Amino acid sequence: MAMGALSVLLGYLLGAIPFGYLLVKLRRGKDVRGVGSGSTGATNVARAAGPLVGLITLLLDAGKGFGAVAAAAWLARSEPEWMAGAAVAAIVGHSFPVFLRFRGGKSVATALGAFLYFAPLAAAAALGVWLVAVALWRYVSLGSVLAAAAFPLFAYGLYRPPLAITLAAGVGASIVILRHWSNLERLVRGTEPRVELKRKS
Repeated sequence: MAMGALSVLLGYLLGAIPFGYLLVKLRRGKDVRGVGSGSTGATNVARAAGPLVGLITLLLDAGKGFGAVAAAAWLARSEPEWMAGAAVAAIVGHSFPVFLRFRGGKSVATALGAFLYFAPLAAAAALGVWLVAVALWRYVSLGSVLAAAAFPLFAYGLYRPPLAITLAAGVGASIVILRHWSNLERLVRGTEPRVELKRKS
């Protein structure tokens, strides 16, 4: 019990490490939350400090989600309830980091990393949904929302995981979708920025 609770707390603290904020601060000397969407996630980091820094942020954010679940598996002897709790805690930590007064990112990469531990094929399928959506419509936010919505279905269909993990997948997806609410409103208004797939000449 104590180690399980510790694993959830550790999951939150790992998730709350603001890699995007720190990298932009080091690279550009500014607060990424004052740029673009105000998120500390990879897309906004790329906007503030370039695609390479954005990619590094994406990998680090995914890594902390994966690491949170791996740590819970070790501390709590692979009990699915505690591993699921650590996954959700890492997602919450990324979105609402105590180190940045609870102003963080939208948890896409962290959720991907966390659930990659449980259901790698489902995570890969959700990533495929994201890639297709962004290629077709050129909205990162729309791709993220569709991938988040699809992941619990893929996970259940491919793995039939324990109830705790199924619920965690649904909660994680809901957090990601809700964190994109302002993006969805801009999509409806037609003001959401598109991704430039080709370099302008």
